[in-house]
Amino acid sequence: QVQLVESGGGSVQAGGSLRLSCATSGFPYSWYCMAWFRQAPGKEREGVANISTRSGSTYTADSVKGRFTISQDNARTTMYLQMNSLKPEDTAMYYCAASKMSCAAAGLEQTRYNYWGQGTQVTVSS
Repeated sequence: QVQLVESGGGSVQAGGSLRLSCATSGFPYSWYCMAWFRQAPGKEREGVANISTRSGSTYTADSVKGRFTISQDNARTTMYLQMNSLKPEDTAMYYCAASKMSCAAAGLEQTRYNYWGQGTQVTVSS
């Protein structure tokens, strides 16, 4: 059974940091492209960053570039999102997702991701 479990969300003040984790089980992690998405109230879900589990190459959306960093552990079973210099507009539910496609093919198009976690809430106050 495929499982993606996010953790690490919470409430912080603007300028603060959080580190999200996505623990995976039930599938060959190294075959997939992993990504973080977020969805703010009343807005569409948007891609934040992805990582190739095989090569470790990453892509980060312009909206968070320079502030957010995606990474994975050496065992390649857990993915992370380090979020620094948080802004109120970063407030959203954050989801991790896995695609059977390569990251070059999947990009940050949510329809190309096969498995999703339940999400972890991030709230940034001004």
